[in-house]
Amino acid sequence: MNKAVFLDRDGVINFDPGDYTYNLSEFKLNDGIIDNLKRLYDNGFLLILITNQGGISKGLYSQNDVDEIHNYLISELDKVNVELAEIYYCPHHSINENCLCRKPNSLMIEKSLARFNIDASKSFMLGDKMRDVESAEKAGVKGIQVDINKNIASYVDQILATK
Repeated sequence: MNKAVFLDRDGVINFDPGDYTYNLSEFKLNDGIIDNLKRLYDNGFLLILITNQGGISKGLYSQNDVDEIHNYLISELDKVNVELAEIYYCPHHSINENCLCRKPNSLMIEKSLARFNIDASKSFMLGDKMRDVESAEKAGVKGIQVDINKNIASYVDQILATK
């Protein structure tokens, strides 16, 4: 079975200004994120992005806006030979509809576990909000709440120490 690190996007991968990040011009990678993802990837972890994008449901931005940011992230990781196994995002928002994928629900993680034959007990979720931790733990994955917009090196050290 595979092991994985699931990652929230805004606040973990990129700077979260406190509202929606949907323009590529506003998408700023957090300090050390590329190097830390490379460390995880080089140590055999699948990397899977799990992000709520409720602004789509609210009509604030489109799926194309989200895809443009994700394509940029993929290209930056490509430069250091790191691959995201998948990007899952929930376009729904609870003010408009109910769904099973929006964190703190766990459907995006559960899909990943099945699709990529991942051992939940050897996997982690890094997120800056309690809903990320709750989502992970509902799926049997260890959730780690990280400091928003900070370098995740110390959390990566913790994960790599579990090998």
